[in-house]
Amino acid sequence: MSNPYFSNDPYFGESEKARKQRAALGVPSVPQAPQGQGYQGGAYGQQAYGTPSGTATMPPAPVSDNLEHAYRMPAASAVQTGRMTYDDVIMKTATVLGTIILFGAFNWFGPAAIGMPGLQMPLLFIGAIGGFVLGLVNAFKREPAPALILAYAALQGLFMGGISFIFEAQWSGIVLQALLATVATFTAVLLLFRSGKVRNTPKFQRIVMVSLIGYAIFSLVNLVLMWTGVMENAWGIRGVEVMGIPLGVLIGVAAVVLAAATLVIDFDGIQKGVQRGAPARYAWSAAFGLAVTLVWMYLEFLRLLAILRGDN
Repeated sequence: MSNPYFSNDPYFGESEKARKQRAALGVPSVPQAPQGQGYQGGAYGQQAYGTPSGTATMPPAPVSDNLEHAYRMPAASAVQTGRMTYDDVIMKTATVLGTIILFGAFNWFGPAAIGMPGLQMPLLFIGAIGGFVLGLVNAFKREPAPALILAYAALQGLFMGGISFIFEAQWSGIVLQALLATVATFTAVLLLFRSGKVRNTPKFQRIVMVSLIGYAIFSLVNLVLMWTGVMENAWGIRGVEVMGIPLGVLIGVAAVVLAAATLVIDFDGIQKGVQRGAPARYAWSAAFGLAVTLVWMYLEFLRLLAILRGDN
């Protein structure tokens, strides 16, 4: 029984099925020599078969020289082979977060600067609804679409700028506190992941996914109770006190921990993507995933800090 690699390789032979498929597509089994150059099997100075009469042929380079040359050549980098790198992920993430910050700043300062402060709330609602819809679209797309990801970032920025302005007007300095807390948590989780002290095991991932589903259900129920007027508290169920502590504080801490755990899954996915040679375009998917988690974490810190500061 012959070596299967040699049997299927076009240079050493191929199966009958592969040969028929190649013939049907019109693909040659081996690279064709330029016209007029056939088998150059003669000695130096001798005419090779298929070479016009009177034309001298140069001897082919020794195989050992070709192999040595190939061996000494540097290995192709991930960039040359079109594979995703950590630099790709960093650059794409910076682009997405930069877009969020840019449009957030526009909704914070822009309406007042152009003399239309009433425009801020419509932009906030457009950003909230549009960002939610595009977030779902990007999450379920099989292939990353940079234009849609940047559109999501722009709409999310409008929402973030408007909601941050409202919180800052009520609690001075809270936006900076939430930003610092988000950056500090992101850095801490990244360092813990790089050190190997936290890992994305199957059990860890199951716990996180179940917790995410539970938190999503709680948030939806709380939102419905607030909209229907069942809960008159501004924070809904979060405003209920348990042993003198607002339930929102406990839930907020749990939500921040859950967001940090989601970051671990994000980092693990990026690491596996780079190690497995994912196409470079998937750096956009990694950037989108990180942006969604960081936006969520920032909003949780913003709400947690607001509940802790109360009416101050």
